[in-house]
Amino acid sequence: MNAEIRPVKTAAEVGFVDLFAAARESLPGGHKVGAVRRDAFDRFAAQGLPHSRIENWKYTDLRRLLRDAKPLASRSDAAAGSVAHEAGAVFGGLDLRRLLIVDGAFAPELSDLAGLEPGVVVRATAEALAADEMVLPLDMTGSDPVAALNTAFAADGVVITVAPGVVVERPIHLVFVTTGGAPAAMFTRSRLDLGSGAALTLVETHEGPDQSDYQVNVALQVDVGDRARLDHVTITGEGAAALHISTLEASTGAGASYRNFGFTIGGAVVRNQLFVKLAGEGAVANVHQGSLLAGRQHADTTLVVDHVAAASQSREVFKAVVDDEARAVFQGRITVQPGAQQTDARMMARALLLSDEAVANCKPELEIFADDVQCGHGTTTGALDDQLKFFLMARGIPEKEAEALLIQAFVGEVIDAVARDDLREALTQVLLNWLEGRD
Repeated sequence: MNAEIRPVKTAAEVGFVDLFAAARESLPGGHKVGAVRRDAFDRFAAQGLPHSRIENWKYTDLRRLLRDAKPLASRSDAAAGSVAHEAGAVFGGLDLRRLLIVDGAFAPELSDLAGLEPGVVVRATAEALAADEMVLPLDMTGSDPVAALNTAFAADGVVITVAPGVVVERPIHLVFVTTGGAPAAMFTRSRLDLGSGAALTLVETHEGPDQSDYQVNVALQVDVGDRARLDHVTITGEGAAALHISTLEASTGAGASYRNFGFTIGGAVVRNQLFVKLAGEGAVANVHQGSLLAGRQHADTTLVVDHVAAASQSREVFKAVVDDEARAVFQGRITVQPGAQQTDARMMARALLLSDEAVANCKPELEIFADDVQCGHGTTTGALDDQLKFFLMARGIPEKEAEALLIQAFVGEVIDAVARDDLREALTQVLLNWLEGRD
């Protein structure tokens, strides 16, 4: 008689079981939310942490990389006040409406909530959960275990609603900051509902101290209504010892436009997973992602773009610059459903390796179930072009500066996809700062 073989639970998996048992009664939410939490944790417990034998996690073995379950963070008001002025400094000179989420908790007293535009509502996720509102379910991630873990533990974040037809001129900046101190874990869930014909620029930054050992599991749900327009910019700049996992779920209506730019520059282990559904006819999505990695950093960008409705268009570009012993991962899949005729989709991944020990894994995929489509994908990985570098050095440019110019040109393609000039300039400065920090 053959017995079913189950893997031995890791210390982290056992730790999450104990953590949920101790914390679930204190997490916000009524009967409905509590039932969703229990169901999500049961799904996580049945699967365990993802590992390399799961195709979507082939290059990021979280069973190995996540060694323990940190205790849930508790925010210190004194610490929150001390970091409030410095957080999000990369966009500090821009006129953005800052909303601070400190150690996993929304801090309205530190946020810029004065003079909200008519039709714009900002609430704490904890407030919505306490009213038993169903802001937790993630529909498109399927059985993803880290998304289920977020659903089980998420205690706060922000819920933003923009009424139909409202054009929000001032970008909203979600500043996620960890104050440090004792090792801790943050689970946040946020939501953005953009009404039909509305427009908004949403900016996110994620940061924390280098000397602190902390874990972040953050999820954002975005619903872009018919003919609405959302520009979304994210910088992941966590501390040098941090583990960061983010899940984005975005859905677009008919004629909607969703533009996404993501930059990964910090964190020891980073997994950014994006699920984008083009659910309305004529919807357009542009997803541009970049990673600047050094040391022993590991950054995984996993993207699924699902074309559901007809005449939709998507463009996906991923650029990674990898130095020292760092590792960059890109997994991208475009799916064209049977009803999505006249789909136009293109995906390209490119990695630039600056050392012999650097690693890049790029895996773009297409799944097409319609016959009237234009789709393509590709990937390239290589080193700096020696001839181009020689060309620059022959004209008196020092070697390090020549390399920096070539890297800037390589990454510039994804930065140029950002619509606003001020955000592009700030992101270019992030790149220049990284280049200046190279040995």
